[in-house]
Amino acid sequence: MADMSASASLAVTHLVPLAEEFDKNKVTPGVLGFIVFAAMALAVWALMKSMNRHMNRVDFTESPEPGAKAGAEAEPTAASGAAKDKKD
Repeated sequence: MADMSASASLAVTHLVPLAEEFDKNKVTPGVLGFIVFAAMALAVWALMKSMNRHMNRVDFTESPEPGAKAGAEAEPTAASGAAKDKKD
């Protein structure tokens, strides 16, 4: 374990002078950073366009179920029949 901390401190002492050589005002993301950012922007644009197309296909008006009327009429009669049985 002591060797690991010694090697870590040795690595840090070698990297610190390298880090000081960089001019903080000249370090930029560069062309690769721009390409990655542009690719992400295009991906988000394509996803939003696809989502908009899919959302336009959705029909928000709810149509009644075909068996809803028959089921709704049957329930009150069954409930009223049960209520009559409880009275008797």
